[in-house]
Amino acid sequence: MEKRIGTITVLLSDRAAAAQVNEVISAHSGIVLARQGLPFHDRPVAVISLIVEGEVDEINSLSGQLGKIQDVTAKAVLTKFIIQNS
Repeated sequence: MEKRIGTITVLLSDRAAAAQVNEVISAHSGIVLARQGLPFHDRPVAVISLIVEGEVDEINSLSGQLGKIQDVTAKAVLTKFIIQNS
């Protein structure tokens, strides 16, 4: 199967959504290589940046599930080159 490396940027406009976001990310932990969170205590937003490696459908599934959560926006950007599984 073909894999790609990419990023998913997740914006939370309400921190009450954090538990759902963490649950979805944990369910897809097999494709998450790295995660960085920035809570912005003095602003009404939190940012999570994910580095992912997986099949396009897997990455889109994660991004789509995150984007369906109320008060959450998620966008994925994938590399053009393909990583071949051995």
